[in-house]
Amino acid sequence: MAEGKRNPEEDGSEHVPQWAMAIDLDRCTGCEACVVACSAENNVPTAGQEQAAMGRAKHWIRIDRYYEGEFPNIKVKYRPVLCQHCDNAPCEPVCPVYATYQNAEGLNVQIYNRCIGTRYCANNCPYTVRFFDWFAPEWDGPLDLQLNPDVSIRPAGVVEKCTFCAHRIKRAKLDADAEDRDLADGDVQPACVQSCPAEAMVFGDMSDSHSKVSKKIESGRSEQLLSELGTKPRVYYLRKAD
Repeated sequence: MAEGKRNPEEDGSEHVPQWAMAIDLDRCTGCEACVVACSAENNVPTAGQEQAAMGRAKHWIRIDRYYEGEFPNIKVKYRPVLCQHCDNAPCEPVCPVYATYQNAEGLNVQIYNRCIGTRYCANNCPYTVRFFDWFAPEWDGPLDLQLNPDVSIRPAGVVEKCTFCAHRIKRAKLDADAEDRDLADGDVQPACVQSCPAEAMVFGDMSDSHSKVSKKIESGRSEQLLSELGTKPRVYYLRKAD
């Protein structure tokens, strides 16, 4: 067996990673590269001008802007907001068909072929990060040639959201198994993390005390969005340094 590969039979258990993300607000410039990368990676169509005018949006990540001070001395702060993958997710208990649940690795999974479009989950999400597919997605050429074959195209009538690029997690596991080794820190990079030019986003196993994301979470600057609601998000934000 390769060095560093754990044998589950020896210790009686196999390590199950607990995925989390840390976003350094001191690094984020609001460039929205993560938004574009996420849409391209996960086959997320644009809502279009007409639908946007009706208040409909289709992007799994949004960049919230906050303004401090008075003109002309105004400071702008940015906060990328995506599915928080809550440990106590308010979207889960309201789904009548159990289309959304938390798996063993801490991901809030969305099973599209179970979803019947009640939108109870979206209504119960305090972060407003779930999106209902009003119409079947369409891509004008040549954009239809850039669709990711590893990600399904969601039909009309279902709710979709960020998955932490679950297909990339699966691919990293398969590659690690093929090489007879454990997953290493940094093997899994969602599209948003990979595309961030400021390296403001870090993803990894929060149960590994040596991982980058674990160290970010324990840095003393981390906070959770709307933590007072008790949802226990897996996305941690690092406050801007004073």
